[in-house]
Amino acid sequence: MIEFDLADEAATHALGAALAKLLRAGDFVALYGGLGAGKTTLSRGIVRTLLGPEVEVPSPTYTLVQTYETAGFTLWHFDLYRIESVDALVELGWQETAGGVALVEWPERAGGALPAWRLDVRLGEDGTGRKAGLEPHGEDWHKRLHGFAF
Repeated sequence: MIEFDLADEAATHALGAALAKLLRAGDFVALYGGLGAGKTTLSRGIVRTLLGPEVEVPSPTYTLVQTYETAGFTLWHFDLYRIESVDALVELGWQETAGGVALVEWPERAGGALPAWRLDVRLGEDGTGRKAGLEPHGEDWHKRLHGFAF
C-alpha cells in the first residue's frame, strides 16, 4: 500500500487530481472511508481535472449515481451508502460501467460485485489531518502507481 498524509481538503482534492491523470476506460476505483473521510472531495478532484474546475460535482448520496462524459470514457460516480441490497446495483447501471470508469463510495456494500482488478483508496483520520492509502489490485495498477506522487 502507498500511503500519503493529507493535511487538508485541498490535499485530498489534489490527490484526486493526480489520480485522474492515471485513469483509463475500464478502471474501477473503490473509495473506502467513514462519513466525512473525503471520498466525495477526492472524487471532485478527479472529475474537475477531467472536465474542468467549473463542473459541479454533487455527492451522489441521494441520487446514488452521477455520470460524467469525458473525452475518453463515461465516468460513473456511485455512492452505495443507501443501497439496501446488492441487487440494487443492476438498477443503477452497474454493468454499464465496463467501458468507462467507476468511482465507488462505500464499495463494501457491493459485496461480490466488486471487480478483482481495481484500485482501492482508503481514506481516514490521522491526528489533525487525513491519511490516504492506495492499494492496487492487478499488475497494470501496480505499474501505473510505480513512483506515484502528487
